[in-house]
Amino acid sequence: MLDRPALLDDAIAAHGGLDRWQQIDRLTLDVEIGGNILALKGCLPRLRRLQVEIDPHHVHAVLTPFPRAGHRGIFDRDRLRIETDDGTPVAARAIVRDASGAVPRRLLWSHLDLLYFLGYALWNYSVTPFVFTWPGFECREGSPWRLGSIWRTLHVRYPPDVPTHCRDQVFYFDERHVLRRLDYTADVFGSFARGAHLCDDTRQFDGILIPTRRVVHPRRRNGQPLVFLRVMEGHVHGVTIA
Repeated sequence: MLDRPALLDDAIAAHGGLDRWQQIDRLTLDVEIGGNILALKGCLPRLRRLQVEIDPHHVHAVLTPFPRAGHRGIFDRDRLRIETDDGTPVAARAIVRDASGAVPRRLLWSHLDLLYFLGYALWNYSVTPFVFTWPGFECREGSPWRLGSIWRTLHVRYPPDVPTHCRDQVFYFDERHVLRRLDYTADVFGSFARGAHLCDDTRQFDGILIPTRRVVHPRRRNGQPLVFLRVMEGHVHGVTIA
């Protein structure tokens, strides 16, 4: 990336630094994730307890157990698959995108559709902000957000081949350059799914800073979150770094 914004460098340093990040081969997170918006796709909104293995240098995540005990879901940049714990294939599908990077929307979701959503979301959350140094990302600092304290904003455009909520997103960093919020539209649900995603209880795991509590609220057009409504939430109970 040419002319990387100073805010991005500050954020990377605050979250552990690029040198430390490049030493990591795998992150394993013990998480709970769920939310009411999943019911729109015929999926149970309850919190699911998962072990998620993240590749920090490639688009790849493994969710266990998924969709149920004895099975795991494997999410890659261009392919999804579900297999038993001993490696027996259960289901698989290529990920098809249009020129903008969008995938087809489905009225109701299969296990593979849910795997796509959870896989790209958990992978993205785990590799932010380090992934913004990859080729094809465009970043610029925007206007600060003032609401009690002042948070600096980083506007990020994703390359179309990196699966994520939407191509244009905004990330908010506090005075310590720690991630506190991100704004996006979850395209897999529709243009109505505008989220203000708040990050709290950030902790250090083997030199890397990771939020351990995340709550997504609907976002008004003026940027204000509707804090009395929760559409998704996630909790990180532990992280192992190898």
